[in-house]
Formats: sequence, structure tokens, C-alpha cells
Amino acid sequence: MSEYTKVASLSELSSGEMKMVTVDEEDILLANVDGTIHAVSDLCSHADASLSDGYIEEGEVECPLHGSRFNLATGEALNLPADEPLKVYEIKVEGDDILVRIT
Repeated sequence: MSEYTKVASLSELSSGEMKMVTVDEEDILLANVDGTIHAVSDLCSHADASLSDGYIEEGEVECPLHGSRFNLATGEALNLPADEPLKVYEIKVEGDDILVRIT
């Protein structure tokens, strides 16, 4: 699939909030960082933990299981135990619609 899919509305995701959505069996974390929407894999690259159960702060998400932090813009793992980046998804906002592209 290479087309964009509507996954949420801007009105559902205030600044500082995040939520998990599923597209084509891929769990994706949507996060609003100061009005910018980011989309990364919801699954921690270190262990099977849902990042949407974690914490968002200063453009980073923290895994609730072992405390690894990831940059929401780049997917980069910022501390151990995670050492692999998260998959980053292309986002497009049209009006109030948040769209994600799965490739």
C-alpha cells in the first residue's frame, strides 16, 4: 500500500497527546508535539511494549516498560536498552484529517 489513509482527526489529538492507530495490521503511534503531528511505530524496538502507554515529553516518547526514549521526528533511539530506531511514517494533514502513508 502506498496511498494515504485517514487515521484520526486533529480535534482528537491535542498538543502533548498521543494515541495508537492501526493501518494494514501495523500499530502506529500518533503524537502531537506543539502542533506538529508525528507517526512512528507503536512497538518499542527493544521489547514488545506499546509506546502509546508511555509518556511524551519534549518531542520524545518514553517506553513504559524499560524507559527507552525515542525522538518522535526521526525515530532515533536515544538511550538503552533500545538501540534500534522506530519506523517513521509519512504524515499529511488535510483540513482536520490526519493521514498516514504505509509503504
